[in-house]
This record gives sequence, structure tokens and C-alpha cells, in this order.
Amino acid sequence: MTVDYLDALTKAGQFEELWDMHVDWMAGFGFDRLIYGYTSFRTEGSLGDAEDFMILSNHDRSYLDRFLGEQLYFHGPMMRWTLNHNGACSWSWAREQARLNLLTPKEAEVMQINDSMGVSAGYTISFPTISSRTKGAIAMTARRGLTQEEVDAIWAEHGQMIELANNVAHLKILSLPYEYPSRALTQRQREVLEWVGDGKTIQDIAELIGRAPATVEKHLRLAREALNVQTTAQALLKASFLKQIYKPEI
Repeated sequence: MTVDYLDALTKAGQFEELWDMHVDWMAGFGFDRLIYGYTSFRTEGSLGDAEDFMILSNHDRSYLDRFLGEQLYFHGPMMRWTLNHNGACSWSWAREQARLNLLTPKEAEVMQINDSMGVSAGYTISFPTISSRTKGAIAMTARRGLTQEEVDAIWAEHGQMIELANNVAHLKILSLPYEYPSRALTQRQREVLEWVGDGKTIQDIAELIGRAPATVEKHLRLAREALNVQTTAQALLKASFLKQIYKPEI
């Protein structure tokens, strides 16, 4: 059964097909609500712009409006674990942190909100990454009525298989085309970023495009604003990832 499912995952050609398949398969183990998240723009103190996250979920809209819309996710106890670990973790970890008074006030508040909305037992998988700028994870909420002890018993029997399938699903998701929100740059903004990528200085670029250095700096500032980043280096990285530069002329 597992081999057949892994084979089906690797052959999925669209997000909708893969996600619907994975939601159904996970529900068979008692995890009936999932949130998958991935970012390529993580920094030391931030996960990047929320509009650039890749998010897949089958949670109720009322829950997502709070957890995502109010950015509660960033203060969830399991988020702290996720950002510092790889692998799978029982939500009993967060309960133990609460028992030991090791949660921040905001983390305790998020846990209380989750409990009130039926998100109280489950597991989280933090996927391995080779870049400090990327992070992916999936939070798997157990169906209502299951205790964490019962969920841990399910994991003891099937956890290795579940973790393997989620890792395969994660890698497959990353291989599929995904349309990030539009961050369109003008032709001139793309051009000056391309020159920055070639190692040119502001003065060099000004001479190359026949404009004053102040104009080059203006184009770079507008590019940073369009991409919602703070530095030109971040703009270059993000524009490259979103295929906004190094595009062939039509």
C-alpha cells in the first residue's frame, strides 16, 4: 500500500491532484487537517514576506483566517521547534513546554486559541534543507476526539511510513510549477539588477545605460520596494527566484 501511494505521489502532475491525494491518505491515519508551508526567503529574524509563502491546507476558512490571517503561526510553539529542528515532533512537546512554563506569553496564547478551535493534538514534520534561506514544514492535526496519547500511539506504529510519505510529498511539491504572487519589475529595474548581478557598481551601471547615478539608485530602490525587501542583494536573489530577471527578450 505504501509503495503504491509513493508511486502515485511521484506521478502527480498538478498541485490539486497531489494535495487531494495526500489529504485523503493522511486522514486514513487520523490526521484530517493539514497545513503545509514553504518559504525560500527566510532570513535570520524573519520567514520573509507572507505573500511569498507557499501554503496548502484543508483547514476550515475560519481557522485559517485566524492562524494565517492574524499571523499566529509565527508565534506557535511548534513553529519554534520547526525552525530549530528537522524531523517529526509530537505536539506533546509543546504541552511539556507549557507545563514547565517555558512558553512565551504569545506562544501560550496561540496554544489556547488552537485548543479552542479544535487544533489540540497532532504532529509536525520539519523538512531538511540545504539552504538557510529555505524552510518547509507540515502541521498535521488529528481529528477531533483523538487525544495526544492516542495520536502518539498511532505514530509509534505508523510514524516512519507517514514521515517518509510526507518527505516525498514535500519534494514532489517543490518540483511542480507554482505561481507566486506577481512582483512584476519594469524592464529598467530588471536591467539594473542584472548589472548588479554582473558585479557592476552604481557608476558603472549609470554609464552603461546612459543615466545619472541617482537615476540608477532610484530604479534599485523601486525594485526593492516592488519585491518588498530591504537590500539590493535580497532584491537580486528574490528577482532571480521569481524569474523576474535573466529573462530572454521576446
